[in-house]
Amino acid sequence: MGDITAFGESASDGDRRGLGHKQLGHQAVTAGGWLPPTKLWILGSLAWGLAMAASFLLSIHVFGRTAGSHDLGLTALYAGGGLLGWLVALPLIHLITNMRRPPKVLAGWVLLLGVVTIGATAGLYALQYRYFYAHWHAPFATRIWFYQLIYTTAVALYQFAVLGVRHLLPAGFAMLLVLSFVMARRSR
Repeated sequence: MGDITAFGESASDGDRRGLGHKQLGHQAVTAGGWLPPTKLWILGSLAWGLAMAASFLLSIHVFGRTAGSHDLGLTALYAGGGLLGWLVALPLIHLITNMRRPPKVLAGWVLLLGVVTIGATAGLYALQYRYFYAHWHAPFATRIWFYQLIYTTAVALYQFAVLGVRHLLPAGFAMLLVLSFVMARRSR
C-alpha cells in the first residue's frame, strides 16, 4: 500500500488498477494530470450537495430565516449548487494545490470550493429567475431580449448576493472550514 494522498487514493492502488497514476512526491496525479480520482469527484459532489442543502435547511429552521413557501425548491437549488460547485472546483483545487504545503492546500480548498459553490448556486438561481420572467420578455435573439437577459441575470445575481448567501452562513462556512482542514491535513 502506498501513501494516501489528499484526494483519498494511494498512488500504488491506482497503479494496480491500471488507472495511469504517477507518483509525484506525496501526491497522486491522474493520467490527465488535472483530474481528481473519480470516486472522490462523484461521491464528494453528492456529499457536498447534501451539505449545502443541509446548510439551507438549518438556516431557515434553526436560525429562523424564512424563505417563504418555496423551501423544497430552494433546498434543491442549494443542493444543485453544492453538487455543481464541487464538480467544477475539485479539478481546479487538484491542479492548483498539487505538490503544495498544507497551508496553501487549506487556502485553495477554502477559496476555490467556497467561491465556486457560491457562484454555481447563484448561477442556478439566475437561471430559475430568468425562466420565471421569460414569459414577459421580448422574442428570442432580439436586441431588447439581450438587454432583458443581461439585466434579469444581473438582478438575480444581486438578489442572491443580498438574500441567498446568508443561507450558507454559518453552517455552510463551518462545513467548508472543516472539510478544508481535513483535506489540507491529508495532503501532508
